[in-house]
Amino acid sequence: MRKESLVLRFRLLSFLFGLVLLAGGQAAHAVPSFARQTGQSCVACHAGGQFPELTPYGRLFKLTGYTMGDRGNPLAAMVVADGTRTRNNQDSSGNTLSPKDGQFILDYGSIFVAGKLADHVGGFAQFTYANYDNQDANGNWQGHWGSDNFDLRYASRQVDANRDFIWGLTLNNNPTVQDVWNSSPAWGYPYVSTTQGAFGGLPATPLLEGALAQQVAGVGAYFYLNQHLYAELTTYNTAKAGWRFLSMGNHTGDANHPLTYLDGSSPYWRLAYTRELDAHNFMVGLFGMNAGVLPLDGNNQPIFGTGSTHYRDVGVDAQYQYILAPHTVTAQFRYIHEKINDDTLTLYTGPATLNSTRLKVSYVFRNKYGASLALSNVSGSSDPTAYAGSANNVPDSRMWTPEVFYMPLQNVRLGVQYNMFTRYMGSATNYDGNGRNASDNNTLYVYAWAAF
Repeated sequence: MRKESLVLRFRLLSFLFGLVLLAGGQAAHAVPSFARQTGQSCVACHAGGQFPELTPYGRLFKLTGYTMGDRGNPLAAMVVADGTRTRNNQDSSGNTLSPKDGQFILDYGSIFVAGKLADHVGGFAQFTYANYDNQDANGNWQGHWGSDNFDLRYASRQVDANRDFIWGLTLNNNPTVQDVWNSSPAWGYPYVSTTQGAFGGLPATPLLEGALAQQVAGVGAYFYLNQHLYAELTTYNTAKAGWRFLSMGNHTGDANHPLTYLDGSSPYWRLAYTRELDAHNFMVGLFGMNAGVLPLDGNNQPIFGTGSTHYRDVGVDAQYQYILAPHTVTAQFRYIHEKINDDTLTLYTGPATLNSTRLKVSYVFRNKYGASLALSNVSGSSDPTAYAGSANNVPDSRMWTPEVFYMPLQNVRLGVQYNMFTRYMGSATNYDGNGRNASDNNTLYVYAWAAF
């Protein structure tokens, strides 16, 4: 092993050890800003301490506008250091797919401004710096600052002998980031994953599974009745002009981070029913979104007047939690059916469909030792334009993700994930016509995640 590599690893390990000491030197209720505000430990809001998975208390805290407790220091931060190893990191020509494969790196970090602003107003704003965002023409790595998840709320709650009624307004920049269940795309599993791996996930996903994150501005209203029935309607537009702060880091014409342009307003709706029985909590829900996305030209400028690509996403989801010390069990399910019509014929040759299924179950013991198993599956109609990398012109892929993790402190998680592909772009073997198999994309991911 080269001396430089040993030095780098020593420095990274020293840095992570320092983070653990820093976090451990504070009382558990003092990190991060929401815990400081409420005076509660991390496990009060997060199931088994497995942030960002919310407990019933954590969901009420969010639905009431992040306003429980006393206003205090709103600043917090997190950092993720990780390493990725791909089973076969070379393409059919022998070119390297992921330059950082096999290296343990300080990957990215975030700054949060979050908490209570007034009796009925609170919010959550995250800004993230990616240490290895892209490479310039000389092969040098460039970092990148940008807006991450944002959710500002006004909320009110009326409680009497006959009802418990919560209603609110939300301004956010990522469809479903306002959701309080971890079966939704924005807060769904994986909670942390490789950014440098060539195959960190499925090759195709519906629009609602992240394509509009930090690109849009949404204003919506919701209510939650008797802690059973939830309903929401939010409309989204491109985050430009006065909404530019919601898409900071994405710019019109930027080759690495172009701004996505919606064709008019795009509505998102959500219905859910939840019930709590002693240590058990159940939720079943429906959600959907209609959106049109404008094409971009060769300079990443929006093209007006030639039509757009229309997406209609409809989903069903469910969540189960069992929380009774020392055990925490959680399970999530989500299915999305997407219909696509491309006026421009640049992304799809004709009408298309895409189906995404996500399943995850996890167990945490004493808020310290955890394991989970997830299944991610996508299938869709054949399209030679959209799936040119597939010998069968289909997106059909299946990935299993086992994970084990350890939380030595409430705000530190150390974990190991393995993405195991049993099918990729339509086949288990020779999916690209050049001899590459689905298992060649299997990816080992090791991480250290700390919030303070």
